[in-house]
Amino acid sequence: MNEIIKNIEAAQLKAEVPQFNVGDTVKVYAKIKEGNRERVQVFEGVVLKKQGGSNRATFTVRKNSNGIGVEKTWPLHSPTLEKVEVIRAGKVRRAKLTYLRGRIGKKAKVKELVK
Repeated sequence: MNEIIKNIEAAQLKAEVPQFNVGDTVKVYAKIKEGNRERVQVFEGVVLKKQGGSNRATFTVRKNSNGIGVEKTWPLHSPTLEKVEVIRAGKVRRAKLTYLRGRIGKKAKVKELVK
């Protein structure tokens, strides 16, 4: 039974996985189905956390929309996820940035990683 599950999960993995880290500002291009039409919606924000492994891996992105914090979680290997584009790399020392939820304005910024 264990081998059957491993084979099914391996078939669901994407060939190319986008490379980004926690703290990065990213644009997530997701396919949205409205009736019989399909369009791409862009969600731009800071990556709060990455979790899981294999085909169950997910990541959470947070943005501020009209003064209200909005978070979305996507499966990394989802077919509805078109691409993830890194806008700027963030310099953080944590694996999960949950402390950003309590911050507003300039305090909610993440420093940029300079290479």
